[in-house]
Amino acid sequence: MDPLQIDDRLVIPADYLSWSAVRASGAGGQNVNKVSSKVELLFDIAGCPSLRPDVRARLAVATAKKRAADGRVRITSQLTRDQPKNLEDAREKLAELIRAAMVVPVKRRPTKPTRGSKVRRADAKRHQSNKKQMRARITGDD
Repeated sequence: MDPLQIDDRLVIPADYLSWSAVRASGAGGQNVNKVSSKVELLFDIAGCPSLRPDVRARLAVATAKKRAADGRVRITSQLTRDQPKNLEDAREKLAELIRAAMVVPVKRRPTKPTRGSKVRRADAKRHQSNKKQMRARITGDD
């Protein structure tokens, strides 16, 4: 298997990728029982030295549900009936996951509401309260 090119700076060595072909589910007629076209791609996150620790941590969180028992990420593809195309699709899915993990999330800066937004909120609450009061039943006690 070839190394996986993520971008111009990052390449995942082929040693940390393995794949196997299994029988796909779904339509396919008699052919589905004979041909193993579904591809399972396994990637060892913990052992791969190419990933920075922060990227590895974000990728581990993003792929928590895709983990196999041994801790490797399992990506499957049964998009087509062609095994090489499914392998390429699975490799692209993994590359997209890694690219998404490489993006550093922007730290949220807490802000305070402006005076205008406080006034608008108070006006809206007052308006809603008046609307509810107008709907109230009128009693003859007053």
